[in-house]
Amino acid sequence: MPPFGGRKATGAEKIFVDELTRFAEETGDQRVRAIAERAGAPLRISVRGRSGTGRDTVARALNSAAGIAVAEPAELPVYVTVEVLKPEDRAAVAADPPALVVLSKADLTGFGEEGPMSAAQARCAGLSVAAGVPVLPLGALLAVAARALDPADWAAVRALAGAGWSCLDESHAGFLTAALPISGQMRVALLEKLDLFGIALGIAAVRQGRDLAAFRALLWRVSGVAEVVAALVAAGAHTRYQRIQHATAQLAALTVGDDRLSEFLSSDEIVLARMGAAEAVLRSAGLDVGPAAPLARARRWHRYSREGPPALRGCGADLARGALRLWSRAGGLPVGVAAR
Repeated sequence: MPPFGGRKATGAEKIFVDELTRFAEETGDQRVRAIAERAGAPLRISVRGRSGTGRDTVARALNSAAGIAVAEPAELPVYVTVEVLKPEDRAAVAADPPALVVLSKADLTGFGEEGPMSAAQARCAGLSVAAGVPVLPLGALLAVAARALDPADWAAVRALAGAGWSCLDESHAGFLTAALPISGQMRVALLEKLDLFGIALGIAAVRQGRDLAAFRALLWRVSGVAEVVAALVAAGAHTRYQRIQHATAQLAALTVGDDRLSEFLSSDEIVLARMGAAEAVLRSAGLDVGPAAPLARARRWHRYSREGPPALRGCGADLARGALRLWSRAGGLPVGVAAR
């Protein structure tokens, strides 16, 4: 099934939040539970762009994905365009660079040898150079349909599959007036939810013996939404790391007189989760997070925590601390020493 609903933290952030939640449940500490909920909240994005670009549909598609919420105050901006970057698009992107530009209505880009999404991907390569930020294609209508398509819609698609491909040979008007075994009202509904490309995918899915769940998963995959979400998750690495840092500082303030919480904050799980979050930030900055050997790694990143760019020194410290913990596990320093 497509990964929508039940938005949760991912990666190292998920480990951190899960450990906080477990600790809160074991101790009944509602303060820790509240901190965990804030740390694990979906990544907040804004979606902007010219009128007519499908930005509202893009917002609906992204809002249905795990780990993402279209909400203010936004932590990451997304800009939506369609077909090309117009002068006003370039000006808007230059004035306030987004984390990502989405080429909307990618399923309408035109049919190359491998279909419209392949043609859209090729177009995005050139647009990325022009925009100066990553540009990814998105068939937002398909992504929304992956969640919204219901059994009645699927029954209509199955009926169309028996009518042959000729029902898709013409325009929307041709589809609406052709002799087909579904009502005019249902044809309008299918065009609104799937458009002709999505209907064609549905007919092919029926002929391949797929059911509604499999077709919804196909729509999600073909739409490109998973790639857009993955790019946003990568772009949000520093935001998620800052959440963990903030949560750790809040928890540290609660440790006065609470030995159990203090011990929890220095546990392997928390130290290594912070290391994982730091690694994600450093990778997003284009850095190799090696070497693989824990002690050599700890030495490198300890130096980096003192000499690296100020914005990334905390990442170096967390990576060094985690590497020392791994070295301790392998028989190096005692845990109490490695944690410092």
